[in-house]
Amino acid sequence: MPLTPIMSFRFTTHALQEMARRNITEAEVERVLVNPEQSEMIRVGRAVYQGRIEQGEPPKEYLLRVFVDIDDTPPSVVTVYRTSKIRKYWR
Repeated sequence: MPLTPIMSFRFTTHALQEMARRNITEAEVERVLVNPEQSEMIRVGRAVYQGRIEQGEPPKEYLLRVFVDIDDTPPSVVTVYRTSKIRKYWR
C-alpha cells in the first residue's frame, strides 16, 4: 500500500554520514520523499521510499532507497542508499 509523501523530515546523524560516504545529496533524498515512485512499510514504524535516478556519464539508472522512521515527529531519515539492482526491489 503506497504511503503518503513526506514534506517535512529530519536526517539522523547516521543518514548524513552514509549520504556523504555514498555521495547522495539532500536534494535527491527530498525528491524521493516528496514524490516517491514507490513506498511500503517494512516493519511497524519504518517505511522505505524509493525512486529512480540517473547518474554518471553515460547516464545509468539507479534506484534510491530512503528508510524513514515515520512514527517520529517529524519523520526521521534513518539511512539511504543507491543500487543498480532496480528489478530486485521494484514492486
